[in-house]
Amino acid sequence: MIYFQQQPNQNLKDYVRCYWKIENKNKDFQYYTIFPDGFFDVLICYHKNNLEGVFLSGLWDQKTNVLIAPETTIYGVQFRLLAIENIIRKKMSTMLNTIKELEKSDSHLYKLSEYVDSSIFEHFNQYLQSCIEEENSIDPRKEKLLISINQTKGNKTVQYYSQTAHWSERQINRYFQSTFGLSLKTYSNIRKGAATFSQIKKGELYPQQGYFDQPHFIKGIKKITGFTPKVLLKNKNDRFLQFSIIKNE
Repeated sequence: MIYFQQQPNQNLKDYVRCYWKIENKNKDFQYYTIFPDGFFDVLICYHKNNLEGVFLSGLWDQKTNVLIAPETTIYGVQFRLLAIENIIRKKMSTMLNTIKELEKSDSHLYKLSEYVDSSIFEHFNQYLQSCIEEENSIDPRKEKLLISINQTKGNKTVQYYSQTAHWSERQINRYFQSTFGLSLKTYSNIRKGAATFSQIKKGELYPQQGYFDQPHFIKGIKKITGFTPKVLLKNKNDRFLQFSIIKNE
Protein backbone atom coordinates (compact mmCIF):
# COMPACT_ATOMS: atom_id res chain seq x y z
CA MET A 1 0.00 0.00 0.00
CA ILE A 2 1.33 3.42 -0.99
CA TYR A 3 0.10 6.61 0.69
CA PHE A 4 0.79 10.25 -0.10
CA GLN A 5 -0.55 13.39 1.57
CA GLN A 6 -0.34 17.06 0.67
CA GLN A 7 -1.49 20.23 2.38
CA PRO A 8 -3.94 22.58 0.61
CA ASN A 9 -3.19 26.18 -0.26
CA GLN A 10 -3.04 28.43 2.78
CA ASN A 11 -6.32 30.17 1.95
CA LEU A 12 -8.11 26.80 2.15
CA LYS A 13 -6.76 25.83 5.58
CA ASP A 14 -10.04 26.56 7.39
CA TYR A 15 -11.91 24.31 4.95
CA VAL A 16 -9.55 21.47 4.04
CA ARG A 17 -7.33 19.40 6.30
CA CYS A 18 -5.39 17.69 3.51
CA TYR A 19 -5.41 16.04 0.10
CA TRP A 20 -4.38 12.41 -0.04
CA LYS A 21 -3.79 9.48 -2.35
CA ILE A 22 -3.73 5.78 -1.53
CA GLU A 23 -2.79 2.97 -3.90
CA ASN A 24 -3.11 -0.77 -3.61
CA LYS A 25 -0.76 -2.23 -6.21
CA ASN A 26 -0.90 -5.68 -4.64
CA LYS A 27 -2.88 -8.63 -5.94
CA ASP A 28 -4.77 -8.96 -2.65
CA PHE A 29 -7.48 -6.92 -0.97
CA GLN A 30 -6.20 -4.63 1.79
CA TYR A 31 -8.31 -4.54 4.97
CA TYR A 32 -8.31 -1.60 7.37
CA THR A 33 -10.19 -0.16 10.32
CA ILE A 34 -10.91 3.57 10.27
CA PHE A 35 -11.80 5.52 13.41
CA PRO A 36 -13.94 8.66 13.77
CA ASP A 37 -11.73 11.75 13.53
CA GLY A 38 -14.13 14.67 13.03
CA PHE A 39 -13.51 15.10 9.29
CA PHE A 40 -15.38 14.03 6.15
CA ASP A 41 -14.06 13.24 2.68
CA VAL A 42 -14.70 13.27 -1.03
CA LEU A 43 -13.26 10.06 -2.49
CA ILE A 44 -12.36 9.67 -6.17
CA CYS A 45 -11.87 5.98 -6.89
CA TYR A 46 -10.06 4.40 -9.83
CA HIS A 47 -9.66 0.72 -10.66
CA LYS A 48 -7.11 -0.21 -13.32
CA ASN A 49 -6.98 3.50 -14.26
CA ASN A 50 -10.73 3.63 -14.91
CA LEU A 51 -12.96 5.93 -12.85
CA GLU A 52 -15.13 3.77 -10.60
CA GLY A 53 -17.00 6.61 -8.91
CA VAL A 54 -16.92 9.75 -6.79
CA PHE A 55 -18.14 9.41 -3.21
CA LEU A 56 -18.92 11.68 -0.27
CA SER A 57 -18.63 10.46 3.30
CA GLY A 58 -20.47 11.91 6.25
CA LEU A 59 -19.02 12.21 9.72
CA TRP A 60 -18.47 9.02 11.72
CA ASP A 61 -19.19 8.36 15.38
CA GLN A 62 -18.10 4.72 15.29
CA LYS A 63 -15.26 2.75 13.75
CA THR A 64 -15.75 1.18 10.34
CA ASN A 65 -13.97 -1.57 8.43
CA VAL A 66 -12.99 -0.96 4.81
CA LEU A 67 -11.23 -2.89 2.08
CA ILE A 68 -9.28 -1.62 -0.90
CA ALA A 69 -9.37 -3.80 -4.00
CA PRO A 70 -6.24 -4.73 -5.95
CA GLU A 71 -5.06 -2.25 -8.60
CA THR A 72 -7.09 0.52 -6.99
CA THR A 73 -6.15 4.16 -6.51
CA ILE A 74 -8.18 6.55 -4.38
CA TYR A 75 -7.73 10.32 -4.31
CA GLY A 76 -9.26 12.15 -1.38
CA VAL A 77 -10.08 15.60 -0.06
CA GLN A 78 -10.44 15.63 3.71
CA PHE A 79 -12.70 18.48 4.77
CA ARG A 80 -13.05 20.44 7.98
CA LEU A 81 -16.50 21.42 9.28
CA LEU A 82 -16.58 24.89 7.71
CA ALA A 83 -16.58 23.33 4.24
CA ILE A 84 -20.21 22.32 4.78
CA GLU A 85 -21.30 25.94 4.31
CA ASN A 86 -19.77 26.96 0.99
CA ILE A 87 -18.16 23.87 -0.56
CA ILE A 88 -20.46 20.94 0.27
CA ARG A 89 -23.54 23.20 0.37
CA LYS A 90 -25.97 20.71 1.85
CA LYS A 91 -26.87 19.18 5.18
CA MET A 92 -25.22 15.86 5.99
CA SER A 93 -27.27 14.73 8.98
CA THR A 94 -28.63 11.72 7.08
CA MET A 95 -25.10 10.70 6.07
CA LEU A 96 -23.75 9.96 9.55
CA ASN A 97 -21.63 6.77 9.29
CA THR A 98 -22.42 6.63 5.57
CA ILE A 99 -20.67 6.96 2.21
CA LYS A 100 -22.78 8.09 -0.75
CA GLU A 101 -21.91 7.87 -4.43
CA LEU A 102 -22.28 11.22 -6.18
CA GLU A 103 -24.03 11.52 -9.52
CA LYS A 104 -22.25 13.42 -12.27
CA SER A 105 -25.43 15.23 -13.23
CA ASP A 106 -26.38 16.67 -9.85
CA SER A 107 -23.22 17.27 -7.83
CA HIS A 108 -20.72 20.09 -8.36
CA LEU A 109 -18.22 18.03 -6.32
CA TYR A 110 -18.00 15.56 -9.20
CA LYS A 111 -15.84 18.14 -10.99
CA LEU A 112 -13.02 17.29 -8.60
CA SER A 113 -12.48 14.15 -10.71
CA GLU A 114 -11.78 16.02 -13.96
CA TYR A 115 -7.99 15.69 -13.73
CA VAL A 116 -6.05 12.53 -12.93
CA ASP A 117 -2.38 13.34 -13.32
CA SER A 118 0.41 14.94 -11.34
CA SER A 119 -1.54 18.21 -11.19
CA ILE A 120 -4.65 16.77 -9.51
CA PHE A 121 -3.98 18.40 -6.13
CA GLU A 122 -3.49 21.79 -7.79
CA HIS A 123 -6.82 21.21 -9.55
CA PHE A 124 -8.35 20.60 -6.11
CA ASN A 125 -6.90 23.92 -4.90
CA GLN A 126 -8.26 25.89 -7.83
CA TYR A 127 -11.69 24.31 -7.91
CA LEU A 128 -12.31 24.51 -4.16
CA GLN A 129 -11.18 28.13 -4.13
CA SER A 130 -13.73 28.87 -6.84
CA CYS A 131 -16.43 27.18 -4.72
CA ILE A 132 -15.62 29.48 -1.81
CA GLU A 133 -15.70 32.56 -4.01
CA GLU A 134 -19.12 31.57 -5.38
CA GLU A 135 -20.59 31.02 -1.89
CA ASN A 136 -18.75 33.58 0.21
CA SER A 137 -21.66 34.60 2.44
CA ILE A 138 -21.68 32.58 5.67
CA ASP A 139 -23.60 33.30 8.86
CA PRO A 140 -20.85 34.86 11.03
CA ARG A 141 -21.99 32.83 14.03
CA LYS A 142 -21.51 29.58 12.14
CA GLU A 143 -18.14 30.72 10.84
CA LYS A 144 -16.86 31.68 14.29
CA LEU A 145 -18.21 28.48 15.80
CA LEU A 146 -16.73 26.07 13.26
CA ILE A 147 -13.35 27.80 13.08
CA SER A 148 -13.13 27.86 16.88
CA ILE A 149 -13.93 24.14 17.13
CA ASN A 150 -11.27 23.40 14.55
CA GLN A 151 -8.61 25.57 16.19
CA THR A 152 -9.22 24.08 19.64
CA LYS A 153 -9.63 20.53 18.28
CA GLY A 154 -12.85 20.11 20.25
CA ASN A 155 -11.03 20.68 23.52
CA LYS A 156 -13.46 23.24 24.97
CA THR A 157 -16.94 23.13 26.47
CA VAL A 158 -20.18 23.82 24.63
CA GLN A 159 -20.51 26.92 26.81
CA TYR A 160 -17.12 28.18 25.59
CA TYR A 161 -18.11 27.75 21.94
CA SER A 162 -21.45 29.41 22.59
CA GLN A 163 -19.75 32.47 24.05
CA THR A 164 -17.18 32.58 21.26
CA ALA A 165 -19.81 32.48 18.51
CA HIS A 166 -22.37 34.64 20.38
CA TRP A 167 -24.90 31.89 19.74
CA SER A 168 -27.01 30.04 22.30
CA GLU A 169 -26.13 26.47 23.23
CA ARG A 170 -29.60 25.34 22.23
CA GLN A 171 -29.32 26.90 18.76
CA ILE A 172 -25.83 25.44 18.29
CA ASN A 173 -26.98 21.94 19.13
CA ARG A 174 -29.98 22.29 16.82
CA TYR A 175 -27.62 23.38 14.03
CA PHE A 176 -25.24 20.48 14.67
CA GLN A 177 -27.99 17.87 14.79
CA SER A 178 -29.70 19.12 11.63
CA THR A 179 -26.46 19.69 9.70
CA PHE A 180 -24.08 16.93 10.83
CA GLY A 181 -26.34 14.41 12.56
CA LEU A 182 -24.81 14.56 16.04
CA SER A 183 -24.53 16.94 18.98
CA LEU A 184 -21.66 19.38 19.45
CA LYS A 185 -20.62 17.57 22.64
CA THR A 186 -20.42 14.24 20.81
CA TYR A 187 -18.46 15.83 17.97
CA SER A 188 -16.07 17.56 20.37
CA ASN A 189 -15.33 14.27 22.12
CA ILE A 190 -14.54 12.67 18.76
CA ARG A 191 -12.33 15.55 17.64
CA LYS A 192 -10.55 15.71 20.99
CA GLY A 193 -9.92 11.98 21.02
CA ALA A 194 -8.70 11.86 17.43
CA ALA A 195 -6.28 14.69 18.17
CA THR A 196 -4.44 12.31 20.51
CA PHE A 197 -3.80 9.68 17.81
CA SER A 198 -0.38 11.14 16.99
CA GLN A 199 0.45 11.21 20.70
CA ILE A 200 -0.54 7.56 21.11
CA LYS A 201 1.41 6.62 17.99
CA LYS A 202 4.54 8.05 19.66
CA GLY A 203 3.94 5.80 22.67
CA GLU A 204 2.66 8.58 24.94
CA LEU A 205 -0.17 6.72 26.63
CA TYR A 206 -1.01 9.30 29.25
CA PRO A 207 -3.50 12.18 29.05
CA GLN A 208 -2.37 15.63 28.08
CA GLN A 209 -5.02 18.34 27.83
CA GLY A 210 -8.74 17.65 27.78
CA TYR A 211 -8.82 14.64 30.13
CA PHE A 212 -9.04 14.63 33.92
CA ASP A 213 -6.88 11.58 34.52
CA GLN A 214 -5.67 8.29 33.02
CA PRO A 215 -8.99 6.38 33.41
CA HIS A 216 -10.87 9.28 31.79
CA PHE A 217 -8.39 9.29 28.90
CA ILE A 218 -8.62 5.53 28.33
CA LYS A 219 -12.42 5.63 28.51
CA GLY A 220 -12.63 8.51 26.04
CA ILE A 221 -10.34 6.85 23.50
CA LYS A 222 -12.06 3.49 23.82
CA LYS A 223 -15.45 5.13 23.29
CA ILE A 224 -14.54 6.43 19.83
CA THR A 225 -12.23 3.61 18.69
CA GLY A 226 -13.38 0.52 20.57
CA PHE A 227 -9.80 -0.07 21.75
CA THR A 228 -7.50 1.04 24.55
CA PRO A 229 -4.49 3.27 23.77
CA LYS A 230 -2.16 0.28 24.31
CA VAL A 231 -3.93 -1.77 21.63
CA LEU A 232 -3.90 1.21 19.26
CA LEU A 233 -0.17 1.65 19.77
CA LYS A 234 0.52 -1.97 18.81
CA ASN A 235 -1.50 -1.54 15.59
CA LYS A 236 -1.23 -5.24 14.83
CA ASN A 237 -0.77 -5.95 11.11
CA ASP A 238 -1.07 -2.21 10.41
CA ARG A 239 -4.83 -2.65 10.60
CA PHE A 240 -5.59 0.83 11.99
CA LEU A 241 -5.35 3.14 8.99
CA GLN A 242 -4.83 6.45 10.81
CA PHE A 243 -2.01 4.99 12.87
CA SER A 244 -0.31 3.67 9.76
CA ILE A 245 -0.52 6.62 7.38
CA ILE A 246 -2.05 9.83 8.72
CA LYS A 247 0.60 12.45 9.35
CA ASN A 248 0.64 14.52 12.52
CA GLU A 249 -1.00 17.91 12.27
